[in-house]
Amino acid sequence: MAVPKRKTSKAKKRARRTHDKLGVKGVSYDSLLGTFKRSHFIDPNGEYKGRKVLEKN
Repeated sequence: MAVPKRKTSKAKKRARRTHDKLGVKGVSYDSLLGTFKRSHFIDPNGEYKGRKVLEKN
């Protein structure tokens, strides 16, 4: 069974975990709605880049 020969130091452990953080999602301000919206997503009105792409029922 593989067992570490030495204890992993705090610095080594924290350096490895630097990439485990949560990232910030792409958010942009929509001047038409006056709210923030996620980039590359359809807004609640069914529009994307100023065009109607989805009809609401």
